[in-house]
Amino acid sequence: MIESFFRQIGRRFLDFFQEFGEVVRLFYEIIKSVPRLFKSRKIFFYQLEHVGVNSIPLVLIIATFTGAVAAWQAAYQLKGIAPLSFLGSATSRSIITELGPVLTAIVIAGRVGASIAAELGSMKVTEQIDALETMGINPVSYLATPRVIASILMMPILVIFADAISIIGAYIISNFFLGVSFNVFFISVQRYFEFGDFLFGLVKGMFFGGVTALLGCHIGFRTSGGAEGVGLSTIRSFVISSAMILILDYVLWTLIF
Repeated sequence: MIESFFRQIGRRFLDFFQEFGEVVRLFYEIIKSVPRLFKSRKIFFYQLEHVGVNSIPLVLIIATFTGAVAAWQAAYQLKGIAPLSFLGSATSRSIITELGPVLTAIVIAGRVGASIAAELGSMKVTEQIDALETMGINPVSYLATPRVIASILMMPILVIFADAISIIGAYIISNFFLGVSFNVFFISVQRYFEFGDFLFGLVKGMFFGGVTALLGCHIGFRTSGGAEGVGLSTIRSFVISSAMILILDYVLWTLIF
């Protein structure tokens, strides 16, 4: 029984490193095919719209309530420690460096990453990807590269949008419920704003977008088992992408600070 237990652990480790190697190889093939992206420009522009423009309504809702909750939480933290005139800086820095990029990335993982896994998974089980290979079309160049590059490019834009809306949401709560005026709130934001924090949030967004799309493509390409397999791949893509976003967030904080 003990031998079987350790054998399972060893098999899990081998499966993990094998799959990790497949993800790295897929990323390498995507990088190599970037110069040929112009040939798939229609798909690329569609993915820019799908990842960016079509995600704005969902990001708007999430960002508004993120800023509202951040304002309440910051007011609670500052109670008895510092005046509410610091509320603008406290909320804006936490939003720009952490809440904006991470929550936006998790939302995109659920909307975009899962849809990529479902689309490619459906193509895999219906042998459409095999048909592309038969016609001499590289599936990575044609399907994966536009999705990954579009996610990398659009995520920072969505993060900027989420940061702005979140700060406005925080101001609304601060003004209407906590009595902090417009001038006091935004002077505090301006006084303690650092461009490095803003840039760090954008870099995190690029990493999160790339990882989400890359994992969605990888899981989609490995889908098997018909409709049930597509459903499992969709769930697996969201779960793994969300976990990787949080892990990568910690790694980036460690590397920077």
